[in-house]
Amino acid sequence: MYTTELQKSGPDSNKTPGVLVAEDPARVEEFEARIARDEFIEPKDWMPEAYRRTLVRQMSQHAHSEIVGMLPEGNWISRAPSLRRKAVLLAKVQDEGGHGLYIYAAAETLGTSREQMVDALHSGKAKYSTIFNYPTLTWADIGAIGWLVDGAAIMNQVPLQRTSYGPYARAMVRICKEESFHQRQGFEIMMVLAAGTEAQKRMAQDALNRWWWPSLMMFGPPDDNSPNTAQSIRWRIKRETNDELRQKFVDVTVPQAEAIGLTVPDPDLRWNEARGAYDFGAVDWDEFYAVVRGEGPVAKERMQARIGAWEDGAWVREAAAAHAARRAARAEAA
Repeated sequence: MYTTELQKSGPDSNKTPGVLVAEDPARVEEFEARIARDEFIEPKDWMPEAYRRTLVRQMSQHAHSEIVGMLPEGNWISRAPSLRRKAVLLAKVQDEGGHGLYIYAAAETLGTSREQMVDALHSGKAKYSTIFNYPTLTWADIGAIGWLVDGAAIMNQVPLQRTSYGPYARAMVRICKEESFHQRQGFEIMMVLAAGTEAQKRMAQDALNRWWWPSLMMFGPPDDNSPNTAQSIRWRIKRETNDELRQKFVDVTVPQAEAIGLTVPDPDLRWNEARGAYDFGAVDWDEFYAVVRGEGPVAKERMQARIGAWEDGAWVREAAAAHAARRAARAEAA
């Protein structure tokens, strides 16, 4: 059944675009064998078109999320409460931009271009993480993003260091190291606020209340309603399911909240001794899908800012391309 589905999958990139062609069963079998042996698939290796399309979708969404994720924190750099906090936040935002560039570059090895990926984002064809469609109302939100959002990102991304596509896996090694720094700086902000004045502790608790459930949504829909998870697990693009990662995040994060005196906003949260894990309440999936559709509280503002930045930077890209062309011409003449 699996081989049959692959043989019917997408257009062959070496054939007429948009025309479905059968894929060589021998190649499919060898590809599956390599996946089973936990080998990396490299850009010049043969791969099923459906595998390539799945990677392009996932990697472009990941890269978009890193770039759009700069926006909710970037506008707090000038308002950070100390020079140290400004410097740390500036470094973090710069890291996020670098992460996006790493993953765009890795995705380009699959035959797509950065311009195509960016155009898909701006036109609404491509998505990014729903978490970035929520506003940052106070300084504590920057702490919550670092602690919860980057903490959830680490849960998602550490297994990607063993994803089956080599360029993606290698890009994730450095990204995960830097995300660990981001998570620690966010937790430090929350820890300091929680140990401060009553107003500061209320600010920290309010941020946790608003960011907790969107952070759980970051792992994607439940496994029984996630159309891509099973295939991605089979191809070892993903190593763990959405629900498995969500459970790990809850189990790690709840004790951290308790340690600094904050309360997770879930009345159904209970330690389950038999499972050795926390039971937790139901996620509001209606809200999740609404935000995916672009109905998040600041979804329109995020895209307007992103498109505006792209358009304002056109002259830089044009100048860089012209400079590269002149250098290439001089090198050829020499």
